[in-house]
Amino acid sequence: MDPRSSIPRTDELVSLVDAPLIAPHALKAAARRAQEAARRGEIAPGQVAARFLELAAAGPSTLTPVINATGVVVHTNVGRAPLAPEAADAALRAAGYVDVEMDLAGGVRSRERGKQATGALLEACPAAEDALVVNNGAAALLLAAAAFAEGGQLVISRGELIEIGAGFRLPELIESARVDLVEVGATNRTHEADYEAALARGASAVLKVHPSNYRVEGFASAVGVDKLKPLARAHGAALIVDTGSGLLTPDPLLPDEPDAATALKAGADVVLFSGDKLLGGPQAGVVLGTREAVARMRRHPLARAVRIDKLRLAALEATLRAPHVPVAEYLHADREELLARTERLAARVGGEVVDHDGRVGGGGAPGVALPGYAVRLPEVLAAPLRRRDPAVLGRVHGGHLLLDLRCVPPERDAELAAAVEAVRGTPRGR
Repeated sequence: MDPRSSIPRTDELVSLVDAPLIAPHALKAAARRAQEAARRGEIAPGQVAARFLELAAAGPSTLTPVINATGVVVHTNVGRAPLAPEAADAALRAAGYVDVEMDLAGGVRSRERGKQATGALLEACPAAEDALVVNNGAAALLLAAAAFAEGGQLVISRGELIEIGAGFRLPELIESARVDLVEVGATNRTHEADYEAALARGASAVLKVHPSNYRVEGFASAVGVDKLKPLARAHGAALIVDTGSGLLTPDPLLPDEPDAATALKAGADVVLFSGDKLLGGPQAGVVLGTREAVARMRRHPLARAVRIDKLRLAALEATLRAPHVPVAEYLHADREELLARTERLAARVGGEVVDHDGRVGGGGAPGVALPGYAVRLPEVLAAPLRRRDPAVLGRVHGGHLLLDLRCVPPERDAELAAAVEAVRGTPRGR
């Protein structure tokens, strides 16, 4: 007799749950996943009920929280920027009815969606006259290309034709907005004359993109925003600057990362960047610029398709007004404090303290090391730590597991130590 014939039926499994935490259709889906695991031989038929109850107890969301012990601050695979407590609270408060598009004083619809978040952006970056927030950085670029160059030409240096995450390439994204992309210069060198020649042929806009996920060194040159502005103005073209990683003002730790305020002062009509990188907020595409340029983007029909939701608008505003943002704290972590914490963790779990460089991540500041430390442990611990809830994600390198505390809040050090002890099965003295 095939043992799989003893796999419990779906209705039998669903009846095991008295107070379901998820909807009936989700319970049935959990039952099917448990049954399929048995049919594939991953678990025994007698374990199906336990697997089902485990899946059902996970609740409506099955995303697993992660303790990021990789040393990568803006880690795309685990959600980029962790929100400040104030931002998380703001998103929760916005989950109900809020005045996202309502003038409560007048009792009428507001003309500007998310004016609270845009107001916070203008407070944080006075160099901007107006602001707009859309779904993500790619959406901001798509909207800018459509608003300023739809049906026309947009000029870009060949050295800035970057590929972003998951294989998406900027040329393909821009051209989807019915824009004719005009490439100028060479991969390593582009000059003012290259832009001048393209603008003389009637281009509508110039796009300057910061190649945030790679560096061109050696025999290389590029044209700065301050030099591009008079060229664009002379030909009546818009100047769009995509800074990518989201610095509002210069950061001495990251001298090669462009910031919005400097680009605006140098003459950019609009500056675009992601909200969930160095800004430390939720996923968003932020647009800062002149009043006329931002209004033009806001009026374009595509703006409706890429608009952002109320939860992220609330979180973005709170990020800009919070006293401390995790991304900034992790980037500028005190090295001596990191060493002391790392030594305590190593003593508890029986690891070795080693030098370890953290990274900015998120395609920002390539090649910039963040000097710090890590606890070195056997690589065999990596997989069971990842399977925990919360999962512990470290760096596997050279046959070892490295746990870097840079991006771990100090109040979670004991939780991380307990997780290591649990997978090792040999708790050490405290």
